[in-house]
Order: sequence, then structure tokens, then C-alpha cells
Amino acid sequence: MNLAEKVTSLPLSPGVYLMKDSLGHIIYVGKAKSLKKRVQSYFHNAKSHSPKVKRLVQHIRDLEVILTDTEFEAFLLECSLIKQIKPMYNKKMKNPLAYTYIIIRTARPCRQIELSYDPGEPGGNLCFGPYTSRGTVERAVLGLKESLHILCSSPHIRNSPCLNHSLGLCLGVCTGTADAVKRYEDILDRIIALLNGTDTGILKEMEQRMAGAAERFDFETAAKTRDSIAAVSSLLHKEKITRFAQENQNLAVFEPMDEHHSKLMLIKGHRMIGAARIATGHLGTEQLHSVVQSAIMEHFKLPSAHPSLPLSRDDIDEAQIIYSHLQGNSCRYISIPGEWLAGGDTPALNAAVAELIEA
Repeated sequence: MNLAEKVTSLPLSPGVYLMKDSLGHIIYVGKAKSLKKRVQSYFHNAKSHSPKVKRLVQHIRDLEVILTDTEFEAFLLECSLIKQIKPMYNKKMKNPLAYTYIIIRTARPCRQIELSYDPGEPGGNLCFGPYTSRGTVERAVLGLKESLHILCSSPHIRNSPCLNHSLGLCLGVCTGTADAVKRYEDILDRIIALLNGTDTGILKEMEQRMAGAAERFDFETAAKTRDSIAAVSSLLHKEKITRFAQENQNLAVFEPMDEHHSKLMLIKGHRMIGAARIATGHLGTEQLHSVVQSAIMEHFKLPSAHPSLPLSRDDIDEAQIIYSHLQGNSCRYISIPGEWLAGGDTPALNAAVAELIEA
């Protein structure tokens, strides 16, 4: 079967496709909700394709597909295959090797916000991250400093105002006065609370400042503030994903496929550790409850095959896919604390499973 015939015969179901060159090497891995529609799109409307896609299509001589029951599984499988194969055209998943961290240095007269590729040793300084885009981190930190007037051009206290103080960008911590230092330290506390996700008041103030600038027809300031808000919001989203992965939760996801079948997916932290296609149309409520609960007990009571290690870039990619899916409106899931598993048949676990399958 030639390439054109393979494309025509593809199903409309979810899955992963692997593009190959004339030597049989996999040069691109992608995922799709509908394999046929997605793969056909590479060979139609070529004029609208990006230069990268045009180059890819020129080298495609064969393809292989792996069917999945759900689009979510296709996302995770794509991520895993890209990690294993490292195809040359998957540039999006081949980020620069270095992460960026936001470090709050504490061993100085005043705390300082710095960017670093090295999180340092635990304890002492505060560390936020890792973040995959240094540019986004730089825009966010600069936006926060400008908005909160702590963009000091002489961050080490020298008892004299810096140049940015005269421009209204620095509240005067460089002067060393007690009032300025206290205000500066209070602002640092607010930034830490923002990055921790416990207080988003700074973002609301930035939004008000943006609206005020727009009302004054100061569109340049409004646009600059808007971009800063977007960068800060991106950091907060990344922090949520990192915390989600580090919590290492036991999650059971139940996703209807059609009126007769559903998919049960069991996730620990940022890894899927089990999945089962269940013929829900042929099971009564009690039977379905028993099947789901047995699968939960079987998989989550096993010792983890993955030791607790610092998050890698691939871990964050997988955690982001899972986190985003769990936020979707169609997703049903429960989190299962370890103590629920100890007894095997606890009322709390029974109630949670019932809620999962009957929602």
C-alpha cells in the first residue's frame, strides 16, 4: 500500500501518527483526535502551511499509526514517543536544555530577585520554577519590578538614590532609609505570595493599571502592562503544574467513549500507570463499581516503580498534558489519598468511586 492509499484508509478515531522518510527513519510524531482528518491536512492546502510543515511534507515517504481510545491517551503517547525517538521535526518538544529559575536571595542587606539556570541547594534562598521559557520569565520579572517600583539600578544599598529612582521606577531602597527598605521588603513578600499562588492581588492591580492607561489613551503603557500580565500569568500556570506533579497524587480518570464503553485511566503524579477499556453498557452499577475499585486497589497499592527525583523537562511536559486535561469540562476524576487504600474497602473510597462512575 503506497502513502496516498494509507492516508485514505486511515480511521477517524484518535491516535498517534509517525511520519517516516525514504530510509524508514521517523522524522515527526504527532497526535490527533481524528487521524484521517489530521494526516490529510498535511497534503491539502499546501500554500497555507508554515515553512517547517512544507519541508516536513517534502520528506514524508511512509507513515505508521497507533490507535488510542481517547484523545487524552494520544497526547500522552505522543509525548512519550517524542521523548524516546527525538524526531528531527518535533522542534516544539525539543526545548533548550537549560531551565530558568526565579531565586529570591536572602543573604544580603535586602532580598534580591534573580534569574538562574541553577536552583541551588535546598534551604536558604527561595526558588521558583523550573520554567521552560527564559524570555517569559524575564518579561514577567521586569514587568513586576516596573509595576511595583522596585526596578532599582543599584540594588545594593549605597545610601544614595539610583538613576531609576529619578525616573519613578525605584521607590528608593538604594537610599537605605528605613521606610524605603520596609516598603521594598513588603513588596517582596507580596511577590513571593503571588508566585506561591496564595495572593494574586498584584495581578489585579496590574489589570487596573492597564485599564486606567487605556482610559487615558496611553495605549503604549496599556499594551506593555498587558504583555507583563500575560507573562506573569504564564509563570503562575507553570507553578501550578510543577506543584501538581510534585504532589504525586493518585488519580482515577473515568472518560465515556460512547454509549457502551468508557475508559478508566489511573495516574500517579505525572505518569499513567494503568488503563482499561470498560464495557459499561453490559455492566450494572454494582459490577461497574467493583471493576473500577478493584483496578484502583490493584494499581495504587503497588510500590512506585519511579523513585522521587527532581522533575525533568519531560516530566513537566507530561504533567502539563495531564493537568490541562483534568481542567477540561468533560473530564471526571477523583484523587485517592493513601489512607483510603490501607483498608481496601473504606467508606470514603466507596463514595468517591460511586461519584466518579455515576456523575
